[in-house]
Parts: sequence; C-alpha cells; structure tokens
Amino acid sequence: MSDGSVSGNSVKGRVLIVAGSDSGGGAGIQADIKAVSALGAYAMTAIAALTAQNTTGVYGVVPVDPAFVALQMKLVLEDIGADAVKIGMLANAPVIEAVAAEYEERAVNVPLVLDPVMIAKSGHHLLDPDAVLTLRRRLLPLAEVVTPNLPEAEALTDLPIRDLDDMRRAAELMLSFGPKSVLLKGGHLEDDTLYDLLLTEEGETVFEGRRVHTPHTHGTGCTLSSAIAAGLAQGMTTRDAVARARRYVETAILTAPGLGHGHGPLNHLHTVREFS
Repeated sequence: MSDGSVSGNSVKGRVLIVAGSDSGGGAGIQADIKAVSALGAYAMTAIAALTAQNTTGVYGVVPVDPAFVALQMKLVLEDIGADAVKIGMLANAPVIEAVAAEYEERAVNVPLVLDPVMIAKSGHHLLDPDAVLTLRRRLLPLAEVVTPNLPEAEALTDLPIRDLDDMRRAAELMLSFGPKSVLLKGGHLEDDTLYDLLLTEEGETVFEGRRVHTPHTHGTGCTLSSAIAAGLAQGMTTRDAVARARRYVETAILTAPGLGHGHGPLNHLHTVREFS
C-alpha cells in the first residue's frame, strides 16, 4: 500500500470532485484539490456552489445552476474520465437531482464517495433542510462509501447519537439506504478518544485515535473524503483507503499552518517533498 507520498511526476488515479468552493481555501473544492494532488492522484472539478467565507465563518452562498453543474461533469467525464467521484456540498435539491442523473448516465460504475455536507463549523447551513431527503433518496444508494459526521448522520437517520453503540445503530440504518459502506466519523463526541466506524455488508472496523486540541480543523471532512476517493481511484480497498486517509488527515492537523483568526486550515501538502 502506498504511504501517500508523491514520487516524481507520477500521477495515478483520476478523481472528479463535485462540491462547493471555499474562498478561504481550507475546505470545499480547494481542500479537495490539495488532498487529491498531495496523494498522487489527478483532481478534476465541477463546482456546485460558491461561498464567501474565511476561517471565522460563512458569509454567503450562491448555488450554481443545476444544468451548468451537470455540464461540467459531462465534459470532464467524456474527455478525461474518472476512476473515482467525490461529492461534497450541493446546496439544494435541484443540484442534487442534476448531479445524481449525470453520475447515473456517465459514471455509474465509478466508485462514488459521498460527503453529505450540511452545516459549516460556524453553524451556517450549507444544504437546504428540505433537501436532506433528496440527498438520502438520490445519492446514498449510489455511494461506494458515505462519510457523515454525527450531526449529518442524525439528520439522515433521525436518531440521536451519543456513543459508539448509537453510532453502530445509525450506521446500520444508513447502510440500509443503499450505500456499499458507511464511514461514520465520531469527532463530535465528547471523549478524548475518537472513534470512526466503518460499516460494510461484511462487518465493521473501528478506527481509534486521540483528539488533537486545536482550532485548526477547518475542512477535515472534505479533506478526508477526498483522500478516500484518491485511494479508491488508485485501486485500494475501501478499508485501506480510509486507513490511509485518516493518517493523512491526522498529520495535516498536527502540522497545520495556524492561519486565520478562527478555525484554520490543515496542512494539505505535508506529503509533498520540497524542491530547491
């Protein structure tokens, strides 16, 4: 298994990212491109929303016309192709419908990583509340792996999640919605010990880690899901892709550059060697 480093000019795996733009560069499309590139794969994008934000919060969201989101996907898939698709922030139901239809028409056999982005760390809603059911109905059944945090899982399942057993119940219910696997991230629990639960039809894997006490965690969900997509594009199993992605994100948090006055970005490029 690759350790995540980039060797020379080699690029392995094509990842199409469908998500929103973060003007602060720490999350969204910007984080996705950095993560995929740092892990040696090739990143392509279909921008589904524009946001005006920095480390202190989200101050505006402008959804992109659904037909134009689909056109971006169509042109990339017809010309370059993809070995994995990552979906992040989609903002509303019409965009979700357009993205699902385009994926079904042109990439239905390509592994899909779905990060069901709903609420920013600042508390700003990034998905219309009435679009949650559309997301569950149209995109979860298409996913190779869905990567919700606990608030997102609660919104998708209507179940309270307070501990690891609650995580298991919620993940089992989400698996019944149709994805091949669920990675339920436990970072919102209170403990210093963190649990991420990967559930597939074959069983579960519990990844355990220690909480890093830092404000510089902006974009961790986007980064993790894109790192998983890079692994799948490179032929890794879901479990190995998740394991490598978690290691990559942990180091990115530990070496964060400390930018901004709020929730700062990660160090996405820690895998890249410096060239003099």
